[in-house]
Amino acid sequence: MIFYIGSFALVLTGLYIAAAKKNLIKIIMGLSLVDTGVNLFLISIGYIKGGTAPIFSNAAIPGKTMVDPVPQAMVLTAIVIGLAVTALALSLVIKAYYHYGTLNVRKIKELKW
Repeated sequence: MIFYIGSFALVLTGLYIAAAKKNLIKIIMGLSLVDTGVNLFLISIGYIKGGTAPIFSNAAIPGKTMVDPVPQAMVLTAIVIGLAVTALALSLVIKAYYHYGTLNVRKIKELKW
């Protein structure tokens, strides 16, 4: 239960940061927090207290006590994709800083032609 509360808190904190801040770096950090919260939620879904690894090496272990490997595989993929998206977003922020000379979203919106 605590993992659900923690993941919900991370998602809400990340959404607040992404919506309230005006600096592009802070917005990307907020979106990264949202990504982390969603990953924690997905891992929490597949968690079984006292569960074992999903390897059928011992026939005496019932299938009900094994942890579901699908959420783990999905989160592993989501972590790699999230890292790539964050790196791309940060590279776009660097280009925006070179072009506009600021990271403030409000000032960048004012500089339209």
